[in-house]
Amino acid sequence: MELIDKIRKYESLHIVFWLVKDTCWMLETRWLGALMIAPTLAVAIYIIVKTWRMPDVYINLAIFFWITANSYWMCMEFFFQNQHKDLAAIPFAFGFVFVGIFYMRSYLQSRKAKQI
Repeated sequence: MELIDKIRKYESLHIVFWLVKDTCWMLETRWLGALMIAPTLAVAIYIIVKTWRMPDVYINLAIFFWITANSYWMCMEFFFQNQHKDLAAIPFAFGFVFVGIFYMRSYLQSRKAKQI
């Protein structure tokens, strides 16, 4: 099986974990939602490792930070009466940085290809 096909299968599994976590958040199933953080982040990390030398790593890092921020926010709502939920802005900001890097690299690469 090609690496990209294997990554796609893990991305699909990742989406399932993510949906279960967010559904638990919506339904206020606190402990199951909190437990779903671990497999969701674990698969995100696995995908980052597998795409480390590819341009997609920046998008995958953004997704990791998005899930981290989202999970932190969920835990603040569940267990800490929303205290300090605004700190979720930090990993969200890292996510924006990595998305920016991805698009800036893509833009610069396309400009370079046009010059050749």
